[in-house]
Amino acid sequence: MAKEVISTRLVQDAKQIIETARKNAVRSVDFCRVQMYWKLGKRIFEEEQHGKKRADYGAYIVKSLAEKLEAEYGSGFGIRQIERIRQFFLLYPIASAVRTQLNWSQYKMLIAISDPDKREYYELEAVNNSWNGRELERILEAPQEVIKDPMVLEFLGLESSPAFLCV
Repeated sequence: MAKEVISTRLVQDAKQIIETARKNAVRSVDFCRVQMYWKLGKRIFEEEQHGKKRADYGAYIVKSLAEKLEAEYGSGFGIRQIERIRQFFLLYPIASAVRTQLNWSQYKMLIAISDPDKREYYELEAVNNSWNGRELERILEAPQEVIKDPMVLEFLGLESSPAFLCV
């Protein structure tokens, strides 16, 4: 019996192909979820507001929809989540503006930022620096740890201090 010997390079390449495919699959699922939430947000907006900025009975629709969806699909569709989904659509009303590089946990953090300029800044930084959810959360909780550039501080409305300038 001859023992087959395969190269270390082949094994490494095979592992890399598998890992890349798995990561791509996770990203695809994440983006499908983001798209689903955007479409749900749009549909809720259309139903409750009929194209108007404010709805008279919007809270009732959100609550009622959450009760029905949560009963069938679980706690991931509770009232707080449905409100967040609606808010997501309001902040990102153009489908093509939703970035494929960001997942739902990142969008949840971005939605919580009330200042549109700050939200856009962190969104772009997350994409450009390939921040995952934990990195974005850490940076949002302590921006002074990351932001050293005085121009960035000024843009964000933060005062320059020695703590920001330390490397």
